[in-house]
Amino acid sequence: MQPFLSLAHISKTYAGVRALEDVSLTVYPGEIHCLVGENGSGKSTLIKIIAGVVQPDAGQIVINGKAMHHLHPIDAIREGIQVIYQDFSLFPNLTVAENIAINHELSRQKRWVNWQEVREIARQAMRKINVQLDLDATVGEIPVADKQLVAICRALLQNAKLIIMDEATTALTEREIRALFEVIHNVQREGVAVLFVSHKLDEVLEIADKALIIRNGRVVLDADARELDRSKLTYYMTGRNIEEAIFEWQGDPNSPPLLQVRHLTSLGSFEDVSFDLHPGEILGVTGLLGSGRTELALALFGAIPIDSGEIVLEGQPVVLRSIQDAVAHGIGYVPEDRLTEGLFLERSISDNILARILDALKGAGRLLDRASMKATTQEWIARLSIKPPHAELPAKSLSGGNQQRVVLAKWLASKPRLLILNGPTMGVDVGSKMELHEIIKQLAREGLGVIIISDDIPELMQTCNRILLMRRGRIVERFERRQITEMDLTQRLVAV
Repeated sequence: MQPFLSLAHISKTYAGVRALEDVSLTVYPGEIHCLVGENGSGKSTLIKIIAGVVQPDAGQIVINGKAMHHLHPIDAIREGIQVIYQDFSLFPNLTVAENIAINHELSRQKRWVNWQEVREIARQAMRKINVQLDLDATVGEIPVADKQLVAICRALLQNAKLIIMDEATTALTEREIRALFEVIHNVQREGVAVLFVSHKLDEVLEIADKALIIRNGRVVLDADARELDRSKLTYYMTGRNIEEAIFEWQGDPNSPPLLQVRHLTSLGSFEDVSFDLHPGEILGVTGLLGSGRTELALALFGAIPIDSGEIVLEGQPVVLRSIQDAVAHGIGYVPEDRLTEGLFLERSISDNILARILDALKGAGRLLDRASMKATTQEWIARLSIKPPHAELPAKSLSGGNQQRVVLAKWLASKPRLLILNGPTMGVDVGSKMELHEIIKQLAREGLGVIIISDDIPELMQTCNRILLMRRGRIVERFERRQITEMDLTQRLVAV
């Protein structure tokens, strides 16, 4: 069988920095090929070269047997290459039907739009992948998972032969990921190849026929996915063996709890939630989107109102009417979206770390003590291994993993008693993810109480000693981590 896409010895340099070096890739019709690598490995540059957005410095591109000497985006599209980027490139103010059919209609250069025909075109595209969406829904108001499906339908209408999906599952829940994988297999049955770009190991092992792993711009492995496992993927992605130890809490379950939550209710979000957390414990809270897990975290941080119930911290009842109340009681919160809620992206690493403790750093005359500010910043940069360790660099210049460390440092500098982490490693590559897990475990060993909100089951199994499962605003099951397997927890998570 002739490959649909062949890249041979592709290289690309930006301002003296080698982004790709001697990269080769072959994708056959109907093949699910995973492109795997850590953040900064060169994945995005390779996608842009395939899409014709970026020209390589060296190498050959062959599509459908034709050598493409100067590939441009329109050439890639005409040859059947469609890229679904993380932002989906949809029109939020148009309907589902309009977004699916718009390129098809534009290519026909008709003066008038037949709206009945637009709807039928959209239905045909959805039938190809066996999905049903509300054709009249405005795309800006539909869930992320549905936006993904709209983008896939639109790609298929462009006679796609290869669909490139860039970090397609970043914002999806476990159930939505399962549904997306079924759609990808439906696309595969249509003879369309998929280049699935990811750094999530379990997804690669589940969906891929073949995997190309790149590190620092070079191919380190091109193999049949059946030959791989988590440890091999981790080794080839990072260049080192990373053995992540499961967290074991050594405390006494009969000792006084750090936190007691009794019959907590926030109307419309969750109800009758009760649990204890001991010093040094890592408690996991999981559930699908809409289960109430994030709302519970926000209530414990004073960000949404509590209508009834009781919170007791170190034996003392506390009332949390605001975020300021939570902070005053030693509660810290690392949000799910670090870019819009956790960081001042334009400000320096130092400014971000010190943001919560400036009042404590005032010296004589109520002026900021510059020596203390510098010492505190350097302490947390060193403790959390923030790289690069230049305190004046803007937060936006850091990788996802290092940005998350800065958010952690901001809260840890304020010496919290309880730290709530919502999706602590979302969008973080495997090496940084495991390093962050070790940081969290060490904080717990030092006596900090930690709550992790996540639907990343491997993450919960590695880091938590107890796990609560929420569904429709209630805690429906409680597990000691030793009592349940990863597969069992996944099945219970997605059960209706």
